[in-house]
Amino acid sequence: MTDNDIADPQYIFNRHYSWMQFNERVLEEARDEKNPLLERVKFLAITASNLDEFVEVRVAGILQQVEHGNREPGPDGRAPAEVLKELAGKIHSFVKAQYDCWRDELLPALAAEKVRVVSLKKLGAAARMHIENFYVQSAEPLLTPVTVDPAHPFPHVLNKALCLAFLLKRKRRGGQTYLGVVTVPRALPRLVLLPAKDGTVEYVFLSDVIQAFANRLYHGYEVLSAAGFRVTRNSNLYLEEEESRSIMDTVDAQLHRRRKGEAVRLEIEASANQEIIDRLVANFRLAPWQIFRVDGPPNLARISYLYDQAPRPDLKFQPFVPRELALKPGAASLFELIRKRDLLLHHPYDSYSAVVRFIESAAKDPDVLSIKQTLYRTSENSPIVRALIEAAAKKEVAVVVELKARFDEASNIRWARNLQEAGVQVFHGVVGLKTHCKLALIARRESDGQIRRYAHLGTGNYNPSTARYYTDLSLLTSDAHITHAVHHVFNYLTAYSERPNYQPLFVAPLNLGKSCLKLIERETAHAKAGRPAFIFAKVNALLDEKTIQALYRASQAGVQIELVVRGACALRPGVRGISSRIRVRSVIGRFLEHSRIFVFGNGGKTELYLGSADWMHRNIYERVEVMFHVRDAELCKQVFGEVIEPYLADTEKTRILLADGRYVRSGEAGAALHSRNGFRFNAQEFLIGLAEGRETIGEVPRAPNFVKLAHPDQSVSPV
Repeated sequence: MTDNDIADPQYIFNRHYSWMQFNERVLEEARDEKNPLLERVKFLAITASNLDEFVEVRVAGILQQVEHGNREPGPDGRAPAEVLKELAGKIHSFVKAQYDCWRDELLPALAAEKVRVVSLKKLGAAARMHIENFYVQSAEPLLTPVTVDPAHPFPHVLNKALCLAFLLKRKRRGGQTYLGVVTVPRALPRLVLLPAKDGTVEYVFLSDVIQAFANRLYHGYEVLSAAGFRVTRNSNLYLEEEESRSIMDTVDAQLHRRRKGEAVRLEIEASANQEIIDRLVANFRLAPWQIFRVDGPPNLARISYLYDQAPRPDLKFQPFVPRELALKPGAASLFELIRKRDLLLHHPYDSYSAVVRFIESAAKDPDVLSIKQTLYRTSENSPIVRALIEAAAKKEVAVVVELKARFDEASNIRWARNLQEAGVQVFHGVVGLKTHCKLALIARRESDGQIRRYAHLGTGNYNPSTARYYTDLSLLTSDAHITHAVHHVFNYLTAYSERPNYQPLFVAPLNLGKSCLKLIERETAHAKAGRPAFIFAKVNALLDEKTIQALYRASQAGVQIELVVRGACALRPGVRGISSRIRVRSVIGRFLEHSRIFVFGNGGKTELYLGSADWMHRNIYERVEVMFHVRDAELCKQVFGEVIEPYLADTEKTRILLADGRYVRSGEAGAALHSRNGFRFNAQEFLIGLAEGRETIGEVPRAPNFVKLAHPDQSVSPV
């Protein structure tokens, strides 16, 4: 087949539909009775949070295209209006499934475990008194009731804020009805705990409490009806960096605009009076498809409160203690250990404390002369940022803070200003590009007087909090080739100093995309020449058309391709003559799969790469990303044993993408990964056991129809 054939839109899945399928797989985990009950609640809350971001960014973007008259078809051949129409139906179906799960599955299961969300009507006298005290002491002082009339315009409703709408009628004047609006402060818990009794934990929704005391807010009115609602707004930022004196000031100003963006979605209780809905729709100028009448709380993301607060650890995953990087007796420091050999950490199975210690040690070590670091997302009380601030008093510290990390802009602005005040040189990267690479570089004067560099390169953010439940890989190295290249990447970020190449690194947007294509094309050439050829890639998303077409050509040439794609995947696998040698898996489990891994058979001399970039256009061409070659044979063997082999063996949390676009469990008809009857294996649980010393790498089950990968202990060239 020709390149025109593989470029046919029928071989590209729509990215937005594919993302919805990802969220459906997360919802499957909420419905899976094998998962602990409160974990299922958490999974449902995650689907709601995911959908919020999808609506305020992706759906809002498509809506803008439609409103601007854009009729140009996307890679899948669909125009924005067609995509929006079909996507609206998919979202409505998904929301119904969410609330069916909450109402019909999780609430009864929680009640059976004596964790109940109850109606105010069913409360006894003591509980009612408790709720009234809570309202008077904690809620009412924070509430501002508004009645919409000629003297009081409709209040501005913040993005995703829980609000209550009241249909009101004056008692003295009768006849005319008014709309009342109350914004519920985010400082208040969305679920209010009731006094304990008989080992039962009971909550009531805050919105129910405020509705019950509406007469205290609206004296002189008769409250005819009430309903909770929530508005999702367009949250895209529009930055004109070239015209801005300060990117920080521009982002700060745009954050305020985001909270006031155009409404994209209205969620409102299904029992809401139609007059309330009509008035809200008219105010927010919404089409019928943008209205979501929900049979439950308007914000399911907030049910995560149950997971956080319910005192029932028996209803959660059993905690595990990650491996700690221990210094061997006699080792003077972490730097001495890294100087002897590269270290590869697999989080969360390996504790992130080693990365934190790397930065903290650099801050305290008098022999360290300088620290350079990128920050994309970090935790609220970041020990890494504290260490950088501490270091600034004694040594040179330069930090590249990405201000445009979506939904972390405010936090990053705050960190940037704190760092600047402490004397840190703060940069914001290359104009027009997000800085998404995960790099830290330390220059240290050794005992022989020579300056040696040490580096951390990662696939995930410098965030100790998310590192507890995101799977990522970290490389700690003093390899002169790598640290020299990292130094030049920082020069590119701070001075736009561009080099012909950054070997052994690939850097986006300069050469990472072209390099990936060349690696895929090299496998294609190996296959055509009859040499061993295979590709393994583990990414969060696969959407870049050029990469997909290169993979199609490789498959046609005979390259066996195994892809683990957690989220959206536009590649259509299993099509005869196009992608029959490509298999796509998605693993959704206890931990969020976040690591990016790329393996190329290279004619029997396997090469392994790690990096911060997914195979998406934005990562390859619109961000600064780094992909690095892991050349140490032992580390390659570690990645095969602790990541690749377990994930190719997984049957419990793996879904297979079929040629027709459906995702099915690995054991379902037409998608069986293994022919062995009763074969069951959970990769994440295996890796927990490995971290706790309960398993060995050799115990990973092997199925007879696995692709035989060239194993690195024999095929990887030494450094």
